[in-house]
Parts: sequence; C-alpha cells; structure tokens
Amino acid sequence: MNDRNFEHEVLQSKEPVLVDFWAGWCVPCRLMTPVVEGLEAELKGSLKVGKTNVDDNPELATRLSVLNIPTLILFKDGVEVTRIIGVNSKESIMAKIRGAVGG
Repeated sequence: MNDRNFEHEVLQSKEPVLVDFWAGWCVPCRLMTPVVEGLEAELKGSLKVGKTNVDDNPELATRLSVLNIPTLILFKDGVEVTRIIGVNSKESIMAKIRGAVGG
C-alpha cells in the first residue's frame, strides 16, 4: 500500500484493513514479518492486510503520525480503530483486532 492507492485500498475498503508500517533496515520490522503473514493467512476473507514501507511513503507515514516502526494500524470503515506499536505476539495482535472489529 502506498501514497497513491491508500485511499482506495484502505479508507474505502468494505472490509477492515490492517496496515503494517515498516522499513527494510528495521530489525524489529523483520521480526514481525512472519507474525503479520500468519495473521494475513488466518484472517483471509475477513480482514485485508497490507504493508507500507515508510521510506518509500513518508507523506503517508507523516499524515498518520507513524513515529515508530513497526506500527500496525487497523482501519474499519475508513477510520483507525487500533494501533499496535513495536514487536507483539500474534496472540496479542489478534486479541486487539477482535476487540476492535469483533469476531
């Protein structure tokens, strides 16, 4: 997901969207990659998952006040409903997603 398609892919999405803000040089971001991929596989059909490289999309990161990475932001109906910063377990992230969107 990037500056150009964010509105369509995230804000106008009919389903909730989890956006992973990351950078290639970020070791904690790389630690979170398998966790995010596991969430994507487990929640397929009920939640869309996308990645945004903050180095390639600084305007988007600034607009959303992403100050630390990794940051996961969950959007529902075009509105941020939860934000998860740093390295977290799949279970912790899943609990926050369920708390924010149900399921």
